[in-house]
Amino acid sequence: MNLPVTLHQARLGPVGFTVVRPARPLERAVLLDRDRYLDACLDQEAAERIGALWLLAARSPRALVHLPIRGNGVVGEDGARPLDLVLLHHSLQFAPSRWKELRGRLGPGRPRTLSLPQPPEPAAVDHAARHHRENRDLFHQHLHAETLFLTGSAKLFRETAHHFPDLARRGPGRAPAGSGHPHVCAELHSNDGVLGNAREMHFAYCPDWEWAGPAERRGRTGGPATGPPPAAGGPDQPRQSGARPLSASARSKAPAPAGAVSAGP
Repeated sequence: MNLPVTLHQARLGPVGFTVVRPARPLERAVLLDRDRYLDACLDQEAAERIGALWLLAARSPRALVHLPIRGNGVVGEDGARPLDLVLLHHSLQFAPSRWKELRGRLGPGRPRTLSLPQPPEPAAVDHAARHHRENRDLFHQHLHAETLFLTGSAKLFRETAHHFPDLARRGPGRAPAGSGHPHVCAELHSNDGVLGNAREMHFAYCPDWEWAGPAERRGRTGGPATGPPPAAGGPDQPRQSGARPLSASARSKAPAPAGAVSAGP
């Protein structure tokens, strides 16, 4: 698969960093901080592209993969906050506290198209090994400057990337647009053996997006249906509505996050 990105480079003191960002905005993707867990809403294209960026994180241990998506949402009535997402390899040892400074130093970057393999099928993953006591191959999370940092190994990013093309494949058939939002989702769950110092992450397929600005939405519900991770009963359960995406006009008035992109496989 081919992935158009923008590559950015900047220095913090003597150390240089590469930041990789999607060439086109991920307009229909929202990541919300719901305190107990992290909740994402994606349409088909966003799921496919995030899956490719997830694989890029596996192949680019010296780069930060930045998904600037917090401008797509607003704070919900339940206090859920929209976040950006940065995927990075643990060996980079980047301090999230320096992200705001690095982000502010990123220029326009240079375009590049990367070629990526398909993610491995779930059947090819040794799920039992993840639950061994000696397993240290885990995701860790840090929150800083309205950005979630997800740190892991190349193996872990590669083996979990299948969730996104699977969601893009299953979603349209199970939850066609205008169908009342039957729930289709994927998760990084505490029982999966992939989370260390990290909260659960819930990714919902959302085919219908309400393009209304914040002022028009006051006192209204609607938009992508997202909510708590599924209970033991199964993944296909109704969700509560959460923060909505911003309209194109509202997004154009918001300050663009300073960000960047870079690093080949």
